Amino acid sequence: MTLEGPNCAGVGLAPSGVAAITTALLAVLKAGDHFLVIDSAYRPTRNFCDTILKRLGVETTYFDPMIGGGIARLFKPNTTAVLVEAPGSQTFEMPDIPAIAAVAHAKDAIVVDDNTWATPLYHRSLDQGVDISIQAATKYIGGHSDIMFGTISANSKTWPAIAEGIRLLGICAGPDDVFLALRGLRTLAVRLAHHEKSALEMARWFAQRPEVLRVLHPALESDPGHAIWKRDFTGASGLFSVVLKPVPDKAVDAMLDTLTLFGMGYSWGGFESLVIPFDCAPYRTATTWAPGGPALRFHIGLENTDDLKADLDRGFAALKAAL
Repeated sequence: MTLEGPNCAGVGLAPSGVAAITTALLAVLKAGDHFLVIDSAYRPTRNFCDTILKRLGVETTYFDPMIGGGIARLFKPNTTAVLVEAPGSQTFEMPDIPAIAAVAHAKDAIVVDDNTWATPLYHRSLDQGVDISIQAATKYIGGHSDIMFGTISANSKTWPAIAEGIRLLGICAGPDDVFLALRGLRTLAVRLAHHEKSALEMARWFAQRPEVLRVLHPALESDPGHAIWKRDFTGASGLFSVVLKPVPDKAVDAMLDTLTLFGMGYSWGGFESLVIPFDCAPYRTATTWAPGGPALRFHIGLENTDDLKADLDRGFAALKAAL
């Protein structure tokens, strides 16, 4: 609770990040509600909105991550909650959370934030108008890629509903995972500082590569969301994306097949570096994803950055050879 700041009234534990998200939403939404969700949200969150919540009679509208205070025009008389994620999953847009929260509270709606990327160490979302802050603690809080864990932190307005939801849904985190999460918290500050430093070094290295069209990382001065990141965050993590210049899929495949230090996996936040290709164009509905080339999401782990660059040099050589 201390990590989340003085506005935190309680923290609930869940057996995964997805369980934390779905439990929180089931606790605060009801049939007949209208729910506003950022278009760059974690895809399992979208899937839950489009399936379970829809069957339960909750209407979801997705909004442009850069809408800011303009979100007011999307509210309906029955809008009860807004979900944000900063930065956006995979595409790293930086929404103006205080502006969105101000509109939501003026209309008596609550704000839910997926705060996994920065953790409460680098983003005190409850201090910026968010009512419920969610962590996929599987990632940085666990830190060693060996647990499944989630947390739901809530202010005094929403904590009673969250506590009731956890109890009635039978949500229970395993004791071994709780122990390992406590282990991870002891080194979180040290690990995140290293992830941030290495990821920024790698992001700037990517930005100078002739194969790269652009780098999506809000802590870079060139990023469109940098000003908001600098205002609202005290640090960055190890996750960002890179858009390559147009090349055939076979060339990207050759690059990925050549890498030895970068594993391929979705659940980032551990000590190892990871990469996945992605294309969110098929499921974005409020915005259009057309980056201009193949996109790769990188997690920079705790390895030596010179070794990572050498590995990527070999990968880019394989990409060129496949053209």
